[in-house]
Amino acid sequence: MRILSIQSHVAYGYVGNRAATFPLQRLGHDVWAVNTVEFSNHTGYGEWKGRVAAPDQVRDVIDGIRARGVLSRCDAVLSGYLGDAALGEVVLDAVAAVRNANPAAAWCCDPVMGDIGRGIFVRSGIPEFFRQRAVPLADMVTPNHFELELLTGRTVGTLDAAHAAARTLLAPNAHAAGPKVVLVTSLHHDGTADGTVEMMAVTAAGAWRVVTPLIDFPVAPNGTGDAVAALFLAQWLKTRDVAAALSYAASVIFAILEATARANERELQLIAAQDALVAPPRSFAAMRL
Repeated sequence: MRILSIQSHVAYGYVGNRAATFPLQRLGHDVWAVNTVEFSNHTGYGEWKGRVAAPDQVRDVIDGIRARGVLSRCDAVLSGYLGDAALGEVVLDAVAAVRNANPAAAWCCDPVMGDIGRGIFVRSGIPEFFRQRAVPLADMVTPNHFELELLTGRTVGTLDAAHAAARTLLAPNAHAAGPKVVLVTSLHHDGTADGTVEMMAVTAAGAWRVVTPLIDFPVAPNGTGDAVAALFLAQWLKTRDVAAALSYAASVIFAILEATARANERELQLIAAQDALVAPPRSFAAMRL
């Protein structure tokens, strides 16, 4: 597969394109990485160096790719952290260009906005962009629990509430614009067992959830959602099987987090755990709701 990935870049650590590109390449996919920010490290450290890319700069890079005449061979667009709401328009233009060249191409939109405990950590205007402009046009969206509540304006305290909230984001029918798949990349509700974490995938045809052990970290690694979105997209593109993609993504990210805990590191140990990208040592089955 050939995937245009428009996300953040950090020199140190693994978030955004750094969390997505290597896993996709290790799986044999060609990634055209376009960076929306150039930071020394992710913002979870509280301080960083670098800057958000100007919209014209990002647009120029994408225009340069388009000039190579390769957009017709692009299988999917993966978008994530923007840095500035103005970059959202660049993403929309890029998606339109890819779809014009290849109508079968899919757009997986990771609406990176915040998380439980941290709240919203993006600039003003970005939540509104995702809610009003991006999500209604995406083929797949991958919010975490916090972002699902932010996108839908609903409180998600139960599994039924999570399912109902995710369904509100789906396209009204198979031929309409809007997401055909909603992947909730982390989920905690009143029925979540102690010491576990869940993910859920919802389509018009049904919903599935997967439960994995919750690994305790002094400081939780950033970038897990970025990696999961890439892993899920890759497996879905390969199989078009939502349950299989959910099971695969959960199994791989658990192996990566186990390797990260063993190394006592704050950054995802994607290189050390690279064999698990191809064959995760432990498999977690997706259960139909």
